Amino acid sequence: MNVSSESLVAVLVVGLIAGWLAGKIVDGTGLGLIGDLAFGVIGAFIGGWLLPAIGVYLGSGIISAISSALIGAILLLVIIKLIRGGGRWNSPV
Repeated sequence: MNVSSESLVAVLVVGLIAGWLAGKIVDGTGLGLIGDLAFGVIGAFIGGWLLPAIGVYLGSGIISAISSALIGAILLLVIIKLIRGGGRWNSPV
């Protein structure tokens, strides 16, 4: 598999944006640079696999890539929060 430096940068940028947005949506704060990047890239794989499997096609382009990665990252963060016991979701307000 040949990965060009431009495609690697695109994957990292999409992952970083999606991870940051997912961290803001689910946790209310960012997850740090490495955390945002990790959750965004893993979320991109989840979104890229799950969405077509359930018949959802977002199209092509950078916005659809970010949207797909964002959906996958949000799902990943929600599942981790449920497994971990909720984190801030269980704290009284």
